[in-house]
Amino acid sequence: MIRVLLADDQALVLGALASVLRLEPDIDVVAEIGTGTEVLAAAQRTAPDIALLDVQMPGRDGLTVAADLQRALPACRTIICTTFSRPGYLSRAMSAGASGYVVKDTPPEQLVDAIRRVHAGLRFVDPALAAEALAGGASPLTGREADVLRVAAEGGTVADIARALRLSQGTVRNHLSSAIGKTQARTRAEAARLAEANGWL
Repeated sequence: MIRVLLADDQALVLGALASVLRLEPDIDVVAEIGTGTEVLAAAQRTAPDIALLDVQMPGRDGLTVAADLQRALPACRTIICTTFSRPGYLSRAMSAGASGYVVKDTPPEQLVDAIRRVHAGLRFVDPALAAEALAGGASPLTGREADVLRVAAEGGTVADIARALRLSQGTVRNHLSSAIGKTQARTRAEAARLAEANGWL
């Protein structure tokens, strides 16, 4: 049996995924989790083979949780299952140690196939998203530029961003200017929106 942990903050989606997977004779859903902060403890308690994680969840996002699981339970493989078909998220998911990436409008049989492949030690990525990721390339932002845009998206002044990241105001301005140029935006708010839309934050 393939032991699967499901994590999604939308109860209807979580229930539907569990119902679909329980129809498979070789899959056992061992946990249904609604927040990112609960996943690691539940995984340690239930020892799943596969953790199927949403990206945006309360507490900790699925990409962070994937990295947590990779460190704490390396035998548990992760698949990101999300509404966000963004190449940037795919790249970040693979960097976090995920073995698969599917979008929520994936046909049930393809999701089941992804689980079986990942359980067998293979990787599975939604084919259309993989093609888009190859065409689009990696994020143009440095890690620090992404950090600055992430904080800038919450509002606040350059001084607020500098204080939050423990940088000088001049350094923050330089990172913002560079990020605005790389995203071809007109303002830092627009740069943050574009970076988020591409999954770079």
